[in-house]
Amino acid sequence: MPYMQPRGGWIELICGSMFSGKTEELIRRVRRAEIARQTVQVFKPALDDRYSVSKVWSHSGVHCEAEAIESASEILTRLRPGTTVVAIDEAQFLDWVVAEVADELATRGLRVIASGLDLDFRGEPFGPMPLLLAQAEMVDKLHAICVVCAAPASRTQRLINGQPANYNDPVILVGAKEVYEARCRDCHRVPGKPGKDE
Repeated sequence: MPYMQPRGGWIELICGSMFSGKTEELIRRVRRAEIARQTVQVFKPALDDRYSVSKVWSHSGVHCEAEAIESASEILTRLRPGTTVVAIDEAQFLDWVVAEVADELATRGLRVIASGLDLDFRGEPFGPMPLLLAQAEMVDKLHAICVVCAAPASRTQRLINGQPANYNDPVILVGAKEVYEARCRDCHRVPGKPGKDE
């Protein structure tokens, strides 16, 4: 977080691989805003029901209340008068409209805090995240620890029955440690990825 904040509204994006602390950082910022007596609303995709439908949970167990939404446009219809901070967890699971919504909220003078995976299990840009990355005034890319070699991990390895998932598998598969690992670029494997000898 920079020492100087932009005037008016802005977008902050927290991204990185799974297990890098994105949701924990989003919750930390939400709590600090609440301590500062700012009115905060937290949203999450209804698709992400791993721990709770009505809470945002980090893998380490930190959590806060949230509103589950099916589409990004619901953020605008559910926005309460007086809200000054909007937090959006797991933004990669939302439709591309999330970038327009975040931009509109920031233009209205709100602080928008979004978090999500910047890369999918294939190591490719995930959903609307590239657009959010381009629009955000502030971007924090967090890293986990590679479970294979202990280097900084920027990739999410999907495992099916203990083996790397194939490139042609569906992009979205909600899960946690039972399906995913943090990996560095060198240890990340995607059998069947075009242009890669796996």
